[in-house]
Amino acid sequence: MCTARGADMIVDMLHTNVGEAVDEASARQRDHRYVWHPWSPVKETAGDAPILVSGEGYHVRDAAGREYLDAMASAMNSSCGYAHPALIAAAERQLSLLPHFDLSVGTHLPVGRVAERISGLLPDGLGRTLFVNSGSEATEAAVRIAHGYWRNLGRPRDRIVTFAAGYHGTTLVAQHLSGLPTNVTHTVDPFPVTRVELPVPARELRAPESLAPLVEAFERAVLDGAPPAAVFVEAFLNVGGGVVLPSGFLRALRELCDRTGALLVLDEVFCGFGRTGRVFGFDHEGITPDLVTMSKGLSGGYVPFAALSTTEAVYRSFAADPLIGGLRYGHTTGGHAVACAVALAVLDVLEEQKLVPAAAARGEELLAGLLPLAEHPEVADVRGLGLVATVECHRPEFAAGLVARARERGTLLRRQGCSVMAIPPLVIDRAGVAELVRTTGKALEDH
Repeated sequence: MCTARGADMIVDMLHTNVGEAVDEASARQRDHRYVWHPWSPVKETAGDAPILVSGEGYHVRDAAGREYLDAMASAMNSSCGYAHPALIAAAERQLSLLPHFDLSVGTHLPVGRVAERISGLLPDGLGRTLFVNSGSEATEAAVRIAHGYWRNLGRPRDRIVTFAAGYHGTTLVAQHLSGLPTNVTHTVDPFPVTRVELPVPARELRAPESLAPLVEAFERAVLDGAPPAAVFVEAFLNVGGGVVLPSGFLRALRELCDRTGALLVLDEVFCGFGRTGRVFGFDHEGITPDLVTMSKGLSGGYVPFAALSTTEAVYRSFAADPLIGGLRYGHTTGGHAVACAVALAVLDVLEEQKLVPAAAARGEELLAGLLPLAEHPEVADVRGLGLVATVECHRPEFAAGLVARARERGTLLRRQGCSVMAIPPLVIDRAGVAELVRTTGKALEDH
């Protein structure tokens, strides 16, 4: 039996499928009444945010039929853009065969295939991959594995060294790593964390002279106290303000971890699979981490999917686990067969369409187009790495206004505090970059 509410939903879907406008007022009212939006003030739930109904390439369309260039949060996941036929076909094909099978009791074909493909993209030695559902879960797994590795060796270590301005997700363990104010939790600390503050403002950090003080800060953190289990960092501080780290920093961290025995964990949830113009952010430094977390671009935003890859030595150490002789962590839907099939299609598209070098080229064009905005009195800095650009403002209020004015002009940007970030899908072309630069500039002029 179809209820009135169900009939309304069907009508909305039918209208959306044929490109007609939905009842925007009803959709917003329904959203406001029933949906709890993450990372949003309760009193502003739903607000006037666009109600998106479709997308194609690097554009999305809202319930009123208005089109936007997507360069905000959702585009972080969108390595291949919206409505990509190969990704849709991969999901449909796997759904018709086998949607999933719990990997704790069996296996399926796509998971082995995608693990092999990921291993081929990583440096030699990182050949063992665990699959989960989100970047936060990958962080959780990485911390558990780092702690477990040292227990398995009979030399327990539990301290983690990381950036204070880092962000690694929102499970309890992931939030505990971060020193960002929005990530502060009011629970008992599950393990010791040493958080390293940036020694200079973000706008100065990418300068060569900032390398030494940053490395020294991490050396002090690692050497002052009990030996850490791991040093856990992003290759680019995303939520921490779109911060470009100085060249040579990750190489220095690798050397520091080699000296002290700490595992080096690279969070590639944001950077991985082409965002920085290389397959992984750490590829710019030519290093090999001990563990790598990844998500977002791996499945192109089409399905929830994440992974963690590590060395055979770390993997084999878990044979010493006293209860099951393996890792006591995982999820029923981890390594979901449909997600694995979509990820394989994403990797095919990245290779066939050469999206990684394209991201490097389009990123250079984007940064060059936005650099003149640094002359505006409200702008503190313009910086970028690959296909992500940051316009750092002096005031968060101005940054919020810039995002709002850009939306009015048909471009969706992302804000992190004082930083406004442009993060378009990797499939964006030169015309799209020009549109993004033009609308961002106009939005700045509107002040």
